[in-house]
Amino acid sequence: MGILEILGVAGSLSLLAGWRLYLTILATGIAMHFGWLPLPEHLKALQVLANPWVLGVATVGTLAEFLADKVAWVDSAWDTIHGFIRPLGGALLALALVDSSDPTWQVVAFLLGGGGALLSHGAKATTRAVVNISPEPFSNAAVSTGEDVATTGLLALAIAYPAIAIVIAVLLAGAAVVVIIALRRLLRNIKTTLKRALGDLPETESLPPA
Repeated sequence: MGILEILGVAGSLSLLAGWRLYLTILATGIAMHFGWLPLPEHLKALQVLANPWVLGVATVGTLAEFLADKVAWVDSAWDTIHGFIRPLGGALLALALVDSSDPTWQVVAFLLGGGGALLSHGAKATTRAVVNISPEPFSNAAVSTGEDVATTGLLALAIAYPAIAIVIAVLLAGAAVVVIIALRRLLRNIKTTLKRALGDLPETESLPPA
């Protein structure tokens, strides 16, 4: 893989780790185990993800996350706990994909990987906060299942076609920014509406701009 392909795969994995950290590690490890993700010589150390112990722990984490993510408010608690774990995991995944002989690129990869994972984690957590407000009982499971399918599909694309991984990373980052901005405005409007309904705000006060 060339430098752009490596950066694309690193960015995609980091951003997807913000959604599903354990699934990302599990899928990457399986891809390496079966040789679906060929690595340059200087990245052979990353083969540790294919270690049976790592795969076993990642499998348990994937199953736990799959179940926790389907239950309203349990998913938000899970997201809160992983507010530090996911960005760190994304940063380490990106760091592992960069040549260890170049400290500059290592620092850049670590910062961008952690930032990307934090960004996508923020989009996921904000989405769940909005969904959990809904009284409809099946929306949470539907959104969670959609995330499972999207993560699996995008991981498969990034691993199978490293050349387009950079496009996936850019689209994911852009989508995360849009989602965070839109949903935060929606939450602010809901909060204002609730305050007005409870009599904490005067009727003449307008809602925040959409």
